[in-house]
Parts: sequence; C-alpha cells; structure tokens
Amino acid sequence: MQTVAKRVRKATVGREYCVACGCCVKVCPKSAVHIVKGIFAEVDFEKCIGCGKCARECPASVIAISEVPL
Repeated sequence: MQTVAKRVRKATVGREYCVACGCCVKVCPKSAVHIVKGIFAEVDFEKCIGCGKCARECPASVIAISEVPL
C-alpha cells in the first residue's frame, strides 16, 4: 500500500516585493502574520490556517495560498 502525504494550504509572502504595509496582519484571524523589522511580512506556518484573507487584502498581491506537505 502506498502512503499519500497529507497536504495543507498555507500563505507565503513574496518578500522581495512586500512593502510591509501591515494590511495582512490586520485581517489574519489567527495572528499568523507579522512584520519583520519593518521590511516584509512573514507567516507563521504553525498558526496559519490557509483561509486566504491576507492574500485577498494584500494591495501588492504578493501573498499566495499554496499547498505544502504536512
């Protein structure tokens, strides 16, 4: 029998294009997003539930929701 790896949805930030505006931080229901040194947003994968609210709110469209192995 073949084992299938479980995959979950998580947010990822394109750091090189993030302007650290904080819009994503405000809408995250799990407080999984924070701004690092005022330079870019970072997602805590342990807290992220993959809801996509941060990606929809991002004015620069640099947050993506993608499947990652668990």
